[in-house]
Amino acid sequence: MYYIGLMSGTSADAIDAALVEIDARETVTVIATHRHAYPPAVAAKVEGVISGRTASLADIARLDVEIGIVFAATACALMAKQRVKPEQVAAIGSHGQTVGHFPEPPFPVTVQLGCPAVIAERAGIRTVAEFRMADMAVGGQGAPLAPAFHRAAFGSANETRAIVNIGGIANLTLLPEDPAAAVIGFDTGPGNTLLDAWVRRERGLPYDAQGAWAAAGDSDADFLASLLRDPYFHTPPPKSTGRERFHLTWIESVRKAHPGVSGADVQATLTRLTARTIADALDAVDPEAKAIYLCGGGVHNLTLLRELRDHLPGRHINDTQALGIHPDWVEATAFAWLAHRRLHNHPGNIPSVTGARHAAVLGSLWEAGTGS
Repeated sequence: MYYIGLMSGTSADAIDAALVEIDARETVTVIATHRHAYPPAVAAKVEGVISGRTASLADIARLDVEIGIVFAATACALMAKQRVKPEQVAAIGSHGQTVGHFPEPPFPVTVQLGCPAVIAERAGIRTVAEFRMADMAVGGQGAPLAPAFHRAAFGSANETRAIVNIGGIANLTLLPEDPAAAVIGFDTGPGNTLLDAWVRRERGLPYDAQGAWAAAGDSDADFLASLLRDPYFHTPPPKSTGRERFHLTWIESVRKAHPGVSGADVQATLTRLTARTIADALDAVDPEAKAIYLCGGGVHNLTLLRELRDHLPGRHINDTQALGIHPDWVEATAFAWLAHRRLHNHPGNIPSVTGARHAAVLGSLWEAGTGS
C-alpha cells in the first residue's frame, strides 16, 4: 500500500515529500519524491514565529492553516507526478513545521504547524500528524523520532551501524548488531542551522553551497572552545534541541569575546563545531562503531564531510544510499512509515532514545473529508 511522508526541517525552506510502498512485513520501498519550496511570504512568516518576532496568536493560528495548505499542495503535486490517485494512498504522515521545541519539565511541549485537518481535506487522504506530543505525554523528549525507522530500515545483525542525520539539527542513531541491545539516539547539536543562519546574514545566501565559504576561512581554536562550553554538549542523553537554543544570537553572544574572528572564519568554526560534536557524541556512545551512514542536507557540504572524516579517522563513512534510501529522503520516508505504524496501532517511539516511560502509538488521525 502507498503512503506519503511530508517533512519540513528547522531550515524551513521547503517541504520534502516521499511516496513509499510498505508491504505486510513493513518493508519500505521509495517510489517517488518531490520537494516543494515554501512560498517566500510563508517562509518569512515561519521565520518570524521561530525567531520570536511574531507574537500574535491570531497570526500563528492562521499560519497553521496556511502551512497546511502548502503541505497538501506538496502531496498533491507528488501524486500528480506519479499519476497516483488519493484512494491508492492509505495515509499521509505529516511531521509539520516545527516552530518551537521545549522538552524541559515541568510542562514539556513541542509545536508543529501545518493543520492536518486541512491536509486531509485538500489531499483527500487520511492524515496522521502530531507525532511528538504522544511521546512527551509519557515522559519522552518527543525527539528524535527517526531512530525507530532507522532501526527498521537500516539495522543489521552483522555490524553495529551509526546513522547520522545532518539536518538543521544533527542527530545520531546507534544501531547495535545485537538485536537485544538498546538503540541509542539523540540530537548531537547544531547541524546546518548555524551555518545557514550565518551565511544568510553575512552574505545573503540561503546556505553555504558545498561548504565553499567555510573552506575559504580558518577555524579559530579559541572561538570553537568557547562554543563547545555550552552545557547542551555535556548533557547526557536522552536529549533534544532546536533553534530555540542554537541561533544567531547564540553565535554573537559567544563571538563577543573573540572580536577578531572574520566572517569566513566564523563559518569555518561553525562547520567544525558540527563535525566535532557529532564525532564526540559517537565516541561517547560507541568508540568502536566503524560503519557510519549519513543522511540529511549536510551530506552535500563537502567541507563538513572533510571535517567529519578528520574527526573520525578509521571509520567507514558513507551515506544511506548504500543502504537503499537516498540521504535526502530518509526523514520524509520515516514519517510515511510512522503513519503506517499509527494505522496499525503499533508503537512509533523507542523509550531508550526519547526517555519515554514506555513505548507509545504516535500521532493523531484525521479522516479525509471529515476534518475530525
